[in-house]
Formats: sequence, structure tokens, C-alpha cells
Amino acid sequence: MAKITAALIKELRDQTGAGMMDVKKALTEAEGDMARAKEIIRATGIQAAGAREGRKAQEGLIASTVVEGGQGQIGYAVELNSETDFVAKTPQFVEFGQEVIGDVAKADASNAEQVDAAPSKSGTVKETVEEAGALFHEHVKVGQVARVEGPRVEIYAHRKSVEMPPSIVAMIATDEAGAQVAHEVALQISAMSPKWLSREDVPADVVESERRVATEKSQAEGKPEKIIPKIVEGRLNAFFKETVLLEQQYVKDTSKTIDDLFKQAGGKALAFARLEVGKGDEEQ
Repeated sequence: MAKITAALIKELRDQTGAGMMDVKKALTEAEGDMARAKEIIRATGIQAAGAREGRKAQEGLIASTVVEGGQGQIGYAVELNSETDFVAKTPQFVEFGQEVIGDVAKADASNAEQVDAAPSKSGTVKETVEEAGALFHEHVKVGQVARVEGPRVEIYAHRKSVEMPPSIVAMIATDEAGAQVAHEVALQISAMSPKWLSREDVPADVVESERRVATEKSQAEGKPEKIIPKIVEGRLNAFFKETVLLEQQYVKDTSKTIDDLFKQAGGKALAFARLEVGKGDEEQ
């Protein structure tokens, strides 16, 4: 049995991030065998993570990156949740986020299931997340996932305060010409939360629901029947201007729309995504 020294305890703590008592207990059980002690800490942590599953994890960060792809660039963003912002802002959690987004990009993952299955140094990202729960003693999970691709991809990561990691990430994929205004559009996406790129992207059932609500509202207001169709179209247009990126007013110059910005640049938008910590569940 190897002697359990202070140096050995410190080394294992540095490697695992586990608490002093957990490290001592694991080393004692493993009779000083470092490899076995790591296994014990991991197994204990995963078991504890299972007990934390029911606890809400709505804080956290959005990790993001852009990599070169076969047809241009690919942008990835992943929400990683913790229970408290105290954990979310630690350097260890931020480093964990960078590790996960790197694994996501290597695996070209585009949804939560693919992220969980992506290879990582711990086996898979799912196992990495389980180990993170053990390290931070909180319920840690993967939330929203986004992937956009185009000749150029711009990312804007918004922090609510300087000590916090990004809580909102906006990604916009454009052609080469569109890249001239991509940063401004990413800022717009972050601030104004559009849902769709163009009017054509709005699902038919959503349009029909908005049309029905607008009609019923107009009738309830006692509008004359002959002018209700025109009122409904006006209200639908207002809905599109609020929720469709290309039809939104540009926040820095409301005389222009985002579509106007792209037209002036001679380019176009291809796809976008916006992730905000804690908003995934309510949007589903």
C-alpha cells in the first residue's frame, strides 16, 4: 500500500477537482493507487449526479466556435447548464465549456443527442458532463444546441456582466458579400430575438394561428366586417416585422430593415441561430 501523503492528495485534487475529504477517502479505499482512486471518485461523482437529476439547472453559459468546413465555415453553439451562476462563472466551468464545444465541432454535432454521443477525453461528452456534475457538485447538463453553415459565419457572444461567461450567443451565416454587415446583424439577433430568417420560413400553422387571432381580435373590437381582412393583413405584417429577421427594423437606424442592410452590401443571409441560457425549455 502506497503511503497517502499530502503531496499525493494535492496531486489527485488537482487532477480531479474533488474535495479534500473525497480525495482522502478515495485514496484510502484504493490503498494509495492513484488510477483506482480516480475511478472511485468518478463513480461516486456519477452516482451523486444521478441524485441531482431532478434539480433545476437553468444557469450556465453558451460555448461557441467557428471552424473551417468543406464549403466555407461552420458555427457551433452549445448551452451548458448549472444550477447556480456561482458555478457558471468559475474558470473551471468556462474551461469545461471550451472542452465541450471543441468536442462538438470535431464530431460535427448538430443536436443534443449527437452532442452527448460525441467522443471526448472521458469517452463521450455525456460522460464528460457527468464528471462535471461530480466536480461542481451541481446538476450539470447540455441544453440547446445550434449549428449554422455558409461561406462566412459570424458569432456574437453577449455577457450580462464582465465576470460572467456568455449567456447569449447569436450566429449568422452569410455569403462573402454579406459578411460586411454580419457583425451588425449578429448584434441585432442578440438584442431583438427573431425567430425566423424570412417570411417564407414561418410555419404555415403559425401563420394560420396568428391570422385567426387577429381576425377574432378585430371582430371583438367591433371592426366593420368589410375592413377586417385589411386589418388582419396589417396585424400579420406587424407580426412578421417583429419575428422575422430580414423584416425587423435595424436597431441602429430604424429607417432600414435588416434586409436593406444585406441589399446595400450586395449579399445575403443564409441561416442564423440564437441561444440564451435558460430559455430552451420555454421555447419548446
